[in-house]
Amino acid sequence: MRPFEINSHGRIVFPSSYFPDLDLSDFRTLEQFEAAVRRDFDEKSPTGSDIAERVEAGKYGTRFELLRDVALNLFWGNRYVLTMYERRPTRWRDVPRHSSDVFLGVAKPWVDGARKIAAVAETYRALQPTWDGPGEDAIFELLFNIFGHKPYHASGLPALKPTVAEMLATPDELTFVLPAHDPDYPRFTPDEILDHYNEVPELESLGRWARVLHNLHPWDQATTRLAPLSSVGEDDFVLLYVPRSEAVTQFIHRVAESAARPTPTRTASAAVEAQAPVRPFPALDVPRTFRVQPKIAALTALRGEHVCTNDDVIRNSAINWSPMSAAEISAKTGIDSRCYTAKPLEQIALEVARAAVAGAGLEPGEIGAVLVCTCTSDRLIPSVASYISGQLGIHRTYMSGDLVAACAGFPYGLAESVRLLQEVQRPVLLVCAEKFSNKIGSVRTSRMLFADGAAALVLRPVEEGESGDIEFLQTYASGPVSEVNSILWPNPEFDGNITVYGPEVKSLAKRYLAQMIEEMKAIPGPGGVRSLLDAVDVMVPHQANKVMVSDIARSVDFPLERVYFNIERTGNASAASIPLAIHDAVLDGVIDRPMRLFAPGFGAGAVAGYAVLNLDPSVVVRMPDTADGPTETSAPVRGTSVEDVTQAFS
Repeated sequence: MRPFEINSHGRIVFPSSYFPDLDLSDFRTLEQFEAAVRRDFDEKSPTGSDIAERVEAGKYGTRFELLRDVALNLFWGNRYVLTMYERRPTRWRDVPRHSSDVFLGVAKPWVDGARKIAAVAETYRALQPTWDGPGEDAIFELLFNIFGHKPYHASGLPALKPTVAEMLATPDELTFVLPAHDPDYPRFTPDEILDHYNEVPELESLGRWARVLHNLHPWDQATTRLAPLSSVGEDDFVLLYVPRSEAVTQFIHRVAESAARPTPTRTASAAVEAQAPVRPFPALDVPRTFRVQPKIAALTALRGEHVCTNDDVIRNSAINWSPMSAAEISAKTGIDSRCYTAKPLEQIALEVARAAVAGAGLEPGEIGAVLVCTCTSDRLIPSVASYISGQLGIHRTYMSGDLVAACAGFPYGLAESVRLLQEVQRPVLLVCAEKFSNKIGSVRTSRMLFADGAAALVLRPVEEGESGDIEFLQTYASGPVSEVNSILWPNPEFDGNITVYGPEVKSLAKRYLAQMIEEMKAIPGPGGVRSLLDAVDVMVPHQANKVMVSDIARSVDFPLERVYFNIERTGNASAASIPLAIHDAVLDGVIDRPMRLFAPGFGAGAVAGYAVLNLDPSVVVRMPDTADGPTETSAPVRGTSVEDVTQAFS
């Protein structure tokens, strides 16, 4: 889990963007590890020669562009230090000669490096400040203290360093040598890095990069030289490379063992051609299909208490991101901010559940079933639904369970709730809740889109003389394998972070939304209206990406003036996004009377679905949210105590 932090300036910071922690337990071979390193470092980082060529060609128009490239080059040069080792200046006489877990750096000289370094310094001084001259100069000083004294060529650095014994067997190899070392060499504390402040988001992020790089070199850079081990004196200092963790040590040993004996190859699954169903799945006509008709008794929603703006995203740029501005994020996604919560997922789910039950005028014992739709729960046992049932004080439900349908969670959950209503014939509590903020890591696409939020809805059987609120329900799943796997979490190839493959997501969304529109056009509308689609007052879609959904709506000829979005201030809260948007549409006055809504959802796993429902705005229960400060409607979820364990197992 990689949560955000709030620094002393009250700003959101993502530590994972600055302190990468690659999980080497997922890698069985050196080739797998190197592929991840290429993705995170090589693909974005210029070599020193690249920078020199751009300098000579006059391609740097701003100081920021040059500073960013220098920083990326230094991260690339430290790609194995960041992911595998700590460097410890150690007097040669004190270095263990036979340890299998202590290594020495080996490098080649940077040919013509002095000329290239001088050209970079001259170009920086010739360029005008981009935004903040003193701030940019401070970053340059930190970066150039490293870049300006770099004696080695970074492309030849090996991932697996030689042991001291191996280096002694090849004494002409060059290693890093210092004549002396100050153990109190100044470093930045983690808080000083996270608290770094600049009014310009791009410079705030770059300033943190520079501080992280400084900490990777806690010795006098001007005195560093490359020398053969045979020439090192007993009182000289060498840079020892020590594994950062036990996981790194195990990985190194695993790779060594695999070199001695072949590793079994993994056979990739053959691509399977997707086949259409033998006959269509018609939408469920709820009034005609079900005996017990559903009535919405209450709906409530909750955003995260911390707002993360696009500027905040840029302030936290990770080194594997392409350059992008806050305005470009808005233009690409339609999102200006997204909301995060510091609370556990089950707590925000419980808060909206409690408010919805109270808003429906019900006692917990009147609830017949609890269903939670989420794809981001860290809890497996008990399920979030079972946890909520217990916390609400429900002694027994007919069913309490979690359902994973990602961004189609609302139509999936509503369909299952209507089915449950037939069996229990008493109110069903449906909760849709997501917490993405600690599952994104440094993947930019995911960071731009995903958010935290929760919503809850109570469905009850209609009473005599009433009509139901749910008219049609439809769900789908699957498709081409590339679409099914278009959003992954956890994704081992990206260090367990959630990842999004945009073109495939857009493909599945367009395919499903077009299918939904065609189905709606084929269903006769009420009261002589030509089709059900024509009878819709407002479309409240899954808030995936405003630009993408708008483009798709245009492509299927659905008028944008009848589409409601709140994504610009909430982000993509997956299963919670549709009920959150319905809630906000009422608060915004868009739904100001009983209206017919079309609520389509689509997303990960190539799942999709829609609901056509009538919503009376009077059922929406207002909760405190980010506009009012953090919610305090329930006691915090606490961890397991020593007393709990003693009582359970004594």
